[in-house]
Amino acid sequence: MYRAVTRQIEVTVEPNFLPERPPVDRRQYFWSYTIVITNTGAETVQLRTRHWIITDASGHKEEVRGEGVIGEQPVLAPGERFEYTSGVGLPTGSGFMSGSYQMMSESGEQFEIDIPAFSLDSPDSKRVLN
Repeated sequence: MYRAVTRQIEVTVEPNFLPERPPVDRRQYFWSYTIVITNTGAETVQLRTRHWIITDASGHKEEVRGEGVIGEQPVLAPGERFEYTSGVGLPTGSGFMSGSYQMMSESGEQFEIDIPAFSLDSPDSKRVLN
């Protein structure tokens, strides 16, 4: 599991390789990832937008930006958490993702929180240490 904390908002990610997923659009490898966002702070916040940087094993980067996550812009009161699962396909057997969420506080302040960088590895990919 991967973890980042920004402004008392914790984001954890757990990726999962899906070998049974059929190839889609030249993307032969597919992963799901489950994200849990927990508000450990004292003020209510709302997730407004997402920004992903997806990098495959050949170094090709793709950026994805959009409103909310899985069609929602969750509001998290102190102590609340929001969990969702999504997925990503790559043309290579490994890669990684990183990113951020833009949040808004009750007072209207906008700020970004980190999504921890996480590794996407298929069982048949060779690990290379840099």
